[in-house]
Amino acid sequence: MKEAHERAVLNRLKTARGHLDAVIRMVESDTYCPDLMKQLSAVQGSLERASRIVLQNHLETCVAAAMVAGRTDEIVEELMEALRYDRTVTAPGPELTLATEEKQ
Repeated sequence: MKEAHERAVLNRLKTARGHLDAVIRMVESDTYCPDLMKQLSAVQGSLERASRIVLQNHLETCVAAAMVAGRTDEIVEELMEALRYDRTVTAPGPELTLATEEKQ
């Protein structure tokens, strides 16, 4: 992993760990549920940002090297498999409508 990416990922993971410890204390002290949900969302955001940095590193290093080596099909398949675990890629999104459906 590139040094800059490693530092960024570790910082985000350590921040998420500290934040998660605080959330655990909140649960143990019977904090109001919506407040817990907000804090859990913040932890998830930190983890998602860390995941994006790992993806960026992978694209800049492993994927680029595989493309140069002519292993395009292999690396695309591997990348598609990895993206299955990325919530922002696999989460439900807005429905797409066709232009003809909108006119009706």
